[in-house]
Amino acid sequence: MRLYHMSQLVHAQGPVHADGEEPEPGRGEVRVRIEAASLNFRDLLVLDGAVQGAYDGRIPLSDGAGVIDAIGPGVGRWRVGDRVVAAFFRDWIQGPFKSRYLASALGGSLTDGVLAEKILLPEQSLLAIPAGLSAEQAATLPCAAVTAWQALFARGGLQAGDSLLVQGTGGVALFGLQFAVAAGARVIVISSSDQKLERARDLGAQVLINYRATPDWDKAVLEQTDGEGANFVLELGGPATYERSLRAVAFGGRIAQIGVLTGVGPQPNLARLQSKNADILGITVGSVAHFEAMNAFIERHGIRPVIDRIFPFDEAVAAYAHLRGAQHFGKVVVRL
Repeated sequence: MRLYHMSQLVHAQGPVHADGEEPEPGRGEVRVRIEAASLNFRDLLVLDGAVQGAYDGRIPLSDGAGVIDAIGPGVGRWRVGDRVVAAFFRDWIQGPFKSRYLASALGGSLTDGVLAEKILLPEQSLLAIPAGLSAEQAATLPCAAVTAWQALFARGGLQAGDSLLVQGTGGVALFGLQFAVAAGARVIVISSSDQKLERARDLGAQVLINYRATPDWDKAVLEQTDGEGANFVLELGGPATYERSLRAVAFGGRIAQIGVLTGVGPQPNLARLQSKNADILGITVGSVAHFEAMNAFIERHGIRPVIDRIFPFDEAVAAYAHLRGAQHFGKVVVRL
């Protein structure tokens, strides 16, 4: 079968195309014929060697969807032909997060990912593709969508009437926007592109702030919320945005710490957080149970993931380059 793997020799461009043996499912395992996979910012960090671990030889990417084409002994949940999507953390099924789950992240240094024609996974690590979604749309869900879901609902408790500040228009940002709008929240989006802001408006965003035209966007958020600030902040930027997020969050609000788009650097002064009685939620994707609850929400509200561009399998390296260009609006997908 065809696959990609990471190689230290050419890591600057992308993973390497290769051939491999078709895997056979063991007890409790199913084999999935992958139809689509999507990229996340994490995949660029892995490619650049910015994430700790030995990735050489590993199959990359965490997000994939397809069709079950073989079942191992003891499997009772699935049948050949079922359309499924893989969970980001293979072993985090439900309950609180444990340190041991980190090693089971697909596309990590210890667990192969999904950029291959066929993969093996335990039956409990798969979910049915939500009704009405294509494989390409479903492949966008495991990391970005579940991250937004855990941040806003599983941990955050977002409700109708709350305000949400979203940074940018990448995967987590747009899923956060779509979920919050469906829940009846007011969404504030910041971006450097007026064109992207208008597209965010089409998705239901009510307040649009161009942070190049308005560098003090935290002040603009306060103005747009009658001085109260946003009840929720999806903090995706890192050091360059954190201080402003602290100023923009409401008293009693919550900051979901998710991204490092501006890199890593000095830690922000958290004294402001204490005076506001606000919280920081550290978010790393979510469990299969989170995924299941999110899928029900997606079906109930008819949410459709936003895909920026779909690349053929043979052009997976170009998909990495497109993501790195940071001009995308939504998710970047590879179709097998």
